[in-house]
Amino acid sequence: MVKRADTSPVRHSGRAVSRLASFGHALRGLTVLLRQPNARIHVGVALVVVALAWALQVSVLEWCALALAMALVLGAEALNTAIELVVDMVQPEWHAMARDAKDVAAAGVLLCSLGAAIVGLCVFGPRLWALM
Repeated sequence: MVKRADTSPVRHSGRAVSRLASFGHALRGLTVLLRQPNARIHVGVALVVVALAWALQVSVLEWCALALAMALVLGAEALNTAIELVVDMVQPEWHAMARDAKDVAAAGVLLCSLGAAIVGLCVFGPRLWALM
């Protein structure tokens, strides 16, 4: 980061001028993400998982596994959204490679979601089975 004589930060190449500004950009990115219908579904499922984990009093290690699984799915959804936005900007007309890029990004979310579902089954399955 280059500073002027008055010590105020200077912007270069559209990059953030400070760590605090970078954090603000990330928060704005979260709001962009949460406008996406699929991201809202993932957040809703995550809230159900948290409520169920709390009600069933899962262990600390199980909380860690659930938290990592939820973060992985939401992170994958964020990357998928970013890829879709960039592809739409660069290639607004239909193109096979643009379609493939978007489909592969969506497949990444699907794979993460399946992994998270397996974690959920491992954590909740025995407890729910015992309740039956």
